[in-house]
Amino acid sequence: MESYGLDMAREALLITLTISAPILVAGILVGLVISIAQAVTQIQEQTLSFVPKIAAMILVSVALLGWIAGQLVDFATIMFEG
Repeated sequence: MESYGLDMAREALLITLTISAPILVAGILVGLVISIAQAVTQIQEQTLSFVPKIAAMILVSVALLGWIAGQLVDFATIMFEG
């Protein structure tokens, strides 16, 4: 019984990482592109990259909403079936 709880905790962490990875990668890539553009143009405004990163992360979240919901439903089904 103890291993079941550990397996569920491990699975929950794995699902969390799997779901959050595409969103975080989008934010990192947009931030990298904006940082390179700022370095090339010598614009040193710190807040310039904030809005595009948030917008990209929201767009990826909306685009992957069905997949995210499916992953969470599958995990909840496995967890409650025991």
